[in-house]
Amino acid sequence: MTTATVIEVGDPQPAEAELLFGLAKTAFESESGWTDARVLDVLAEDVVFVAREGGLQAGYVALCRNADEGLVIEQLLVAPGHEHRGVGRRLLAYAEGYAIAQGAPSLLVVAEPDNRAAQGFYLRSGFAPIGGDLLELVLPRLA
Repeated sequence: MTTATVIEVGDPQPAEAELLFGLAKTAFESESGWTDARVLDVLAEDVVFVAREGGLQAGYVALCRNADEGLVIEQLLVAPGHEHRGVGRRLLAYAEGYAIAQGAPSLLVVAEPDNRAAQGFYLRSGFAPIGGDLLELVLPRLA
């Protein structure tokens, strides 16, 4: 009988920045628009939460504010070997909780139409298309 490992999400440790950059580079380097500088800026400037599974970095989500005070998912990455284990769902749930606590009206993400896996993930998670490759999750307001 196999036991599921616990997926914990929290703030990154200072020593993890280089590892997170390496994960992003491995996953996204072949994508159009990739630049080392952009990813380094996101990791340095955005609010970043790291998922850990069995003590290992399993992925991260990076969030920034937009002009409408909504939060934008700049990057959501599940590390190789941790796919299909709930890491992405945990990261998204954590980001959603953070956004609600911050009073953000919505959570936005860009998911290119040719990235069917990302599109499906966000649509199954309650996001709705609002134009082009932009998806939005309208968030409840705290009383």
